Amino acid sequence: MKKITLFAALLLGVSGVTSANSEPDTPTTLQARATALTRSISDKARLDEGQYLRLKQLNLHMLLEQEDLKTRFAADAASLDQHLAAAQARYESDLLALLRPAQLALFQQSRTSMTALGTNPK
Repeated sequence: MKKITLFAALLLGVSGVTSANSEPDTPTTLQARATALTRSISDKARLDEGQYLRLKQLNLHMLLEQEDLKTRFAADAASLDQHLAAAQARYESDLLALLRPAQLALFQQSRTSMTALGTNPK
């Protein structure tokens, strides 16, 4: 009887972990993703503290919007792609407005070197 009870408890524990992994991002997870993205961009573009805070808010807003769009348009892939592209364009526009010209040049240079089509400096 102990073995059956232990097996059932183990089975419930595994299913709980599996369902926890399949849930949508929690605000804490989105916050961590926004922080990581902000740090990455900040390192490349050399942002000051005010810009860092505004960019972190912008990143969090973008991630929340993406999650919302994925939920709302899950059944229509074409519409989802269209709305995600529009959200990405708004994000990039807001990001470019946040950066100073020298920072923009640094950011675009690092972005070009990260893409498959970018040229690697020799």
